[in-house]
Amino acid sequence: MQISSNNISLEVEDHGSPNGEPLVLIMGLGMQLVAWHDDFVKQLVARGFRVIRFDNRDIGLSQAMDHLGTPNLAADALRLAFGLPVRSAYGLADMAADTVGLLDAFGVRRAHVCGASMGGMIAQQLAVRYPERVKSLTLMMTSSGARRLPGPSLKVRRAMLSRPQQPRDLNSVVAHYVGLYKLIGSPGYPAGDDYLQNRLGMSVRRSYRPQGTARQMVAIAADGDRTPLLTSIDTPTQIIHGQHDPLVPVAAGHDLASKIAGARIDVIEGMGHDLPVALWPRFATDISAAAGRA
Repeated sequence: MQISSNNISLEVEDHGSPNGEPLVLIMGLGMQLVAWHDDFVKQLVARGFRVIRFDNRDIGLSQAMDHLGTPNLAADALRLAFGLPVRSAYGLADMAADTVGLLDAFGVRRAHVCGASMGGMIAQQLAVRYPERVKSLTLMMTSSGARRLPGPSLKVRRAMLSRPQQPRDLNSVVAHYVGLYKLIGSPGYPAGDDYLQNRLGMSVRRSYRPQGTARQMVAIAADGDRTPLLTSIDTPTQIIHGQHDPLVPVAAGHDLASKIAGARIDVIEGMGHDLPVALWPRFATDISAAAGRA
C-alpha cells in the first residue's frame, strides 16, 4: 500500500496482528522491502510482532527523487577520501523522518526498529533524533561511520561502483547483482545461484532504480561519523554482525557496541554482508531479545 510520509509517498506492507508488538524493518542501500524475505517476516510474526516493512524513498515502489539529479560518484568518492564534506540531495536524517511519518500513518506511538546496513545507519539517526518513538534497536551489519574504521577491499569497492554490462537488459542487470552478492555474501552460508537468480530477478522486475541507489550512496557518505550522537542512545540495543563481512568489516560492529551504552553484540562466524536463510532463526531470536529488554 502507498502512504504519505514526510511529504513523500512510501510503499509499505503491514504483517501480523494489529495488536502485535510493532516492529519496523529498514533495508539497506538500493534494497527493497522484499529483501526482507516473506518467510523471515513470518518467523517474526510468529514471535508476536506486527511487522512493518517498506521501500525507502527513491527505491522500489516508493517515490522517486529523480528531480534531484544524478550525483557524480567518482567526484564524491574523491572528496570523501580527502576528508572533504560531501553534499547529498537528502540525508539519512530525512530518511529517519520518513520512518517517523510511517509510524504516524499507522498510528504507532513507539516501535521496535531493526535496520540492516544503510538501514542500520538510518535506525541510528532515528534512535538519536526521535528516542521517544523507538522501543528497542537492532543494528545489523552496519557502522557508526567513523573514518578510522577499516573499509571494504578495493575489489569490493570497485564492484559496488560498477554497472551492468547492458544496463537496459534485465538478464544483464540480474547477472550483475548475482556477481556482487556472491562477492559480499556469507562464505559460511553460501547462497546458490538459483536462489540468487530468483530473488534478485524478482527484485529487479519489481523495480530497478540505479540513480536512486547512487543518491542513497551519497547520503551515506554525507552523514559522516555518527560517533558524537551515539552516546545519547539509551534504547536497548542489539548488534548483529558477520565475522566475515567484506563490505562492512566486523570492526564496525565492535565499534558500535563500544559506543552505545548497554549494547549487546552477536558476531556470527561465517556470515558476510547478507541475510542467509540458515541464520533467520538466530536473527529473530536477537531481535526478540532486544525487544524483551525494552
